[in-house]
Amino acid sequence: MKPRVVSGIRPTGKLHWGHYFGVMQNWVALQKDYDCFYFVADWHALTSEYANVGVIAPSAAEVLSDLFAAGLDPKGSTVFIQSHVMEHAELHLLLSMIAPLGWLERVPSYKDMQQQLVGKDLSTYGFLGYPLLQTADVILYNAAKVPVGEDQVAHLEFAREIVRRFHFIMKTEVFTEPLPLLTKTPKIPGLDGRKMSKSFGNAVYLADDEKTIREKMMQAVTDPARKFRTDPGHPEVCNIFAYHKLFTSKEKVLEIERDCRAAKIGCVDCKKLCIANAVEYWKPFQAERAKWVSKPAMVMELAEAGSKKAAAEAEKNMVKVRKAMGLDYGTD
Repeated sequence: MKPRVVSGIRPTGKLHWGHYFGVMQNWVALQKDYDCFYFVADWHALTSEYANVGVIAPSAAEVLSDLFAAGLDPKGSTVFIQSHVMEHAELHLLLSMIAPLGWLERVPSYKDMQQQLVGKDLSTYGFLGYPLLQTADVILYNAAKVPVGEDQVAHLEFAREIVRRFHFIMKTEVFTEPLPLLTKTPKIPGLDGRKMSKSFGNAVYLADDEKTIREKMMQAVTDPARKFRTDPGHPEVCNIFAYHKLFTSKEKVLEIERDCRAAKIGCVDCKKLCIANAVEYWKPFQAERAKWVSKPAMVMELAEAGSKKAAAEAEKNMVKVRKAMGLDYGTD
């Protein structure tokens, strides 16, 4: 049997290039060697969007269409919606009975996300407890590995600590301790140089058409120190050069780097070349995406089928959890 991996993505708006290159491509590649459980994390979306719940349902539909368009196989992988598998909530509740408050407060991303999501009141239990819900998401299916970047390893270590604590207190082993599956992902800067994010308003979305892509990329910040065409460039700090690495051949990237440093190519010409390559790159994906977007009923049917499969698998483990916690009385 293939080892199992579990991962989710929050439906809080349109997905962008950062999601595609940072998450989706990796998910598709993992299907070959792993038993993949991928879900739309709509309960996680509520941790920051609880006052804007209208965005979740349409975003969930778009996320699913984007995932299928990117190559996620709903027949080969279990693709489901988190809130349609109630065992996630049940396990989260039961784990909250043994999770030390201090462990949650010291998760590194807790304060980082509060700073990033400016303007939102995140002083809620749901936001503080989201690493515990993430833990439930993963260990519910006895995932052997979880695909993460280096900045998320702390979250997984928290999950491992919770598993050990559960086993120690309940004096029985129920869960698998998940290991990180470290993934190498390219750094995708936003149009302004910061991390690409909907919150920063600097994203190019997978739903953007050719005209929008061209307009956004023409506005992208390049080398701030290069004020004149004759000034040597510094491609390592230029957003457009980072995009060239995604859409332009390796040989051409090397040529662009040399010409930029020698002031043989200007920023406008460099942008135009990158835009042309980007537009060409996205054409197959956009065509495939259009097919899925035009069939919303089919998309949801596939997600529902995946949710039923995930629920059946989750219930197997919850039987063991209830027994370990003395909650199996009154049942056959």
